[in-house]
Amino acid sequence: LAHEVGVPLIIDNTFASPYLCRPLDWGADIVVHSATKFICGHGTAIGGVIVDSGRFPWDNGKFPGMTEPSKGYHDLRFFEYFGDFGWLLKCRAEMLRDYGPTMAPFTAWLMLIGLETLHVRMDRHVRNAAVVATFLDQHPAVDYVNYPGLPGNRYHELALKYLPRGAGSIFTFGIKGGRDAGRRFIESVQLLSHLANVGDAKSLVIHPASTTHQQLDDDELRAARIGPEMVRVSIGIEDVEDIVWDLSQALDASQVTSERPAYDGQGHSVLAKAFGAPYQT
Repeated sequence: LAHEVGVPLIIDNTFASPYLCRPLDWGADIVVHSATKFICGHGTAIGGVIVDSGRFPWDNGKFPGMTEPSKGYHDLRFFEYFGDFGWLLKCRAEMLRDYGPTMAPFTAWLMLIGLETLHVRMDRHVRNAAVVATFLDQHPAVDYVNYPGLPGNRYHELALKYLPRGAGSIFTFGIKGGRDAGRRFIESVQLLSHLANVGDAKSLVIHPASTTHQQLDDDELRAARIGPEMVRVSIGIEDVEDIVWDLSQALDASQVTSERPAYDGQGHSVLAKAFGAPYQT
């Protein structure tokens, strides 16, 4: 569709990482990453990455910034002079100069160090996320799990096609009890970190309705497709039994009110089914 109207297809591949998805193989012209996430891997540096396929025809009449003279570079025409990689050179020569997003050497070093272990970490992220999603999908305090790695998810077939190594480790689920239950859940986690970041080696969780979007009422949240019951998790590379234990006890705590619980309190039976005798009650 993008090519039909003469514009480049730009894919933000941050959540999948280069290991799980290769958008250039599927026709993308440009891929961007927030390298702060999985590429760095530990939340220790901020940076970004641009990958240009060099395939887009910038001289199609819609991008004068690529074909007309650049006054800052003695009337240089980027596409005419640099050809397929004119846009990448324009980003480096003009945008980097004008906007100033120069990466510090130490930041670049941290990114490179993280990149060396990306493939190892992503395999663990994906394995853990699949176990956690299955656990949540069976838990009586959970209304839904939106993870494309689950066979019943509406995007499952697309995930198999575009993400053959796994469906990532960032997803959402709905907790019974709405906004109040979501807040109790967040207040009860012990291992997971309550942070708005994603793609870290440690597991992260956030309840948007009581944090980042707390200024919206329930109707406004639903209009933004962020229900008051929605919780987002970014599953890390800890021992998966520890992650599931923490989620289980926090889910139990989320349902404890002065009124009758929203479910029968047998959440640990799901944990026992997943991991065996140590979790029997």
